[in-house]
Amino acid sequence: MGTYKDLKEITWECNQKLPRHGLVLENFGNVSAIDREKGVFAIKPSGVPYNTLKVDDIVVLDLDNKVVEGRLRPSSDTKTHSILYRNLSHIGGIVHTHSTYAVAWAQALRPIPILGTTHADHLPTEIPITEVMSDEMIEGDYEEETGNLIVQTLKNLAHEETEMILVACHGPFTWASTPQQAVYKSIILEEIAKMAFLTLHINPGAPTLKQSLIDKHYRRKHGKDAYYGQP
Repeated sequence: MGTYKDLKEITWECNQKLPRHGLVLENFGNVSAIDREKGVFAIKPSGVPYNTLKVDDIVVLDLDNKVVEGRLRPSSDTKTHSILYRNLSHIGGIVHTHSTYAVAWAQALRPIPILGTTHADHLPTEIPITEVMSDEMIEGDYEEETGNLIVQTLKNLAHEETEMILVACHGPFTWASTPQQAVYKSIILEEIAKMAFLTLHINPGAPTLKQSLIDKHYRRKHGKDAYYGQP
């Protein structure tokens, strides 16, 4: 299978979770995983349906987007992933989906407000959205500029707390210390997007969650004083 067998297997397994959780259809979306020591990342090949995807189909590239192992063309989003890996040195995996509710918020050009404790368990702020990409960026290196747009949006945010974002008019990206956790973040993002949509449908005037509840729910799962789960 080649030099990067373990990395390709992890990437394949994480990609298989996307259709299983209803986050993608047919060949939409992708998961990548990085090996920081070797300076390479693995990603789903472009346009290959999940039900025919094989471990050996996964493509391995360096951070300059040069293929180092693989016979297929890598995902069209490859340059977006490499930009994020180069700028967010603490992350180990990235997921991009076209999940229904998250995409709906992205198409509506709205960040997802923090309305309840499920959201606060995972992020203490709204889920941010990028600006709409300029014509110059679209006509340039589109996928690379998508990564640049995400990085620019994150500049004024806490990078290690913000592990999910909406790209305006496009859809969600998530990342984490591992590709498995990045997939988890995508599952949670879609559920938060759905809950927020339903909440505002029931009550368009629903207020954002009060700060004391945000702090309580976020801090009990994150940071040195966290007490949720097992030690």
